[in-house]
Amino acid sequence: MSSRPNILYIMSDDHAAHAISSYGSQINHTPNIDRLAEEGVRLTNAFCTNALCTPSRASILTGQYSHVNEVKTLDDKIESSRPIQSQKLLKKSGYETAIIGKWHLGNDEPSNPQGFDYWNILPGQGDYYDPMMIENGVNQQLEGYVTDLITDIAVDWLDSRDKDTEDPFFLMVHHKAPHSSWIPAKRHENLGIEGEFPEPDTLMDDYDTRSEAVKMTSIRIEDTRKPNLKFDPPEGITKDEKRKWAYQRYITDYTRTIQAVDDSVGTLLDYLDEHGLSENTLVVYTSDQGMFLGDHGWHDKRFMYEESLRMPFLARLPGEIEAGSIATDMLLNIDFAPTFMDYADVDVPNEVQGTSGRKVLSNDAPDDWQTSMYYRYWMNTIGHLVIPNYGVRNERYKLIHYYGVTPEDTGDPSITIEAEWELYDLEQDPREMNNVYGSADYVKVQAIMLAELDRLQAKYKDGTRH
Repeated sequence: MSSRPNILYIMSDDHAAHAISSYGSQINHTPNIDRLAEEGVRLTNAFCTNALCTPSRASILTGQYSHVNEVKTLDDKIESSRPIQSQKLLKKSGYETAIIGKWHLGNDEPSNPQGFDYWNILPGQGDYYDPMMIENGVNQQLEGYVTDLITDIAVDWLDSRDKDTEDPFFLMVHHKAPHSSWIPAKRHENLGIEGEFPEPDTLMDDYDTRSEAVKMTSIRIEDTRKPNLKFDPPEGITKDEKRKWAYQRYITDYTRTIQAVDDSVGTLLDYLDEHGLSENTLVVYTSDQGMFLGDHGWHDKRFMYEESLRMPFLARLPGEIEAGSIATDMLLNIDFAPTFMDYADVDVPNEVQGTSGRKVLSNDAPDDWQTSMYYRYWMNTIGHLVIPNYGVRNERYKLIHYYGVTPEDTGDPSITIEAEWELYDLEQDPREMNNVYGSADYVKVQAIMLAELDRLQAKYKDGTRH
């Protein structure tokens, strides 16, 4: 057995922390994911640096911000020849590497996975049923439910490894679920009762103190497309009633798709147990970012509000990570790659902007560990009408800046937005309902947060200035 641990990295798409029961979910139960919380550590302050699927995945692989790895929006592809990717460095050091499931970083030759001994990925978003998958460059049409297929392929890959090898493995299992259009497995089609899910406190948010950029967004839950909700709303209902109806429709299918992901985690954990691999395998479960689950009346992500910014992150490694522990220090998605490198005893290149969170997972963060984080969302208003924004969050406050937007930016002559700011006191206002930017009571806080924003933009070499 290698002295270096195997690494099993399981990532879903759009799985909000508050849809995991060990994080206090009120809408579903995830017993297998909860095993990681019981047998390892649950992080309460894991954050993404750009709440969008493609950019977050690039940051997780490279340990770099979007403006450095050049994957800023859904339209960008990773340049797979880039040498600074965790799987490449682990493979070079002797790890056997594989990725199975959702890649979402491009599907042409320059952007196909590199640095993996085996890869089998969905093209683009992929389909929930009978998906096409690309196995080491060869397209194959499969039959079945995508979450189960990804799990089966992962188990088959583990089974195919040389049983006598001492080489550790780095296996990335990337699920499509619970991304829209939220189609559940047949066995979960009747799970949960539509109409009986508790509503979030902020479902009927009126955005009273918020910026115009927030008020104009089209990610309101009542505006969710029919292909996602599957049904037309009842005739004659009011706007508020439509929001409540759309929430129930959304959450019913969203939670049903999560259940197969939870089953998958159970299958993989059982495999490790049955093959004597659990004691020397770091297992991580996370998502590529958070998700609005009716919070503020929204679906989707992109904004810097907590439900979108926060990632679930649970990890288990017996003998190093204390069972049932909770870590409150900040871990960013740019920290994932150097964390894997640390466990693999691989030197972290200078180009990596994140820092190993290994000691965070052991609740032994160094005294100088980060207490603030920088965020930047780049994609313009097309599609979801979310204005590009950046900001800073520390342990209590959050400052967000929305760009000014002109008709030339969007191609829509009706859209003109001045640059705007929001400031939240997360201790007094954890739901982020009261924007206090410009308030006399927060003048000093505002100045401190602006200075911290400048510091972090300089640190991460982002030339943007307010």
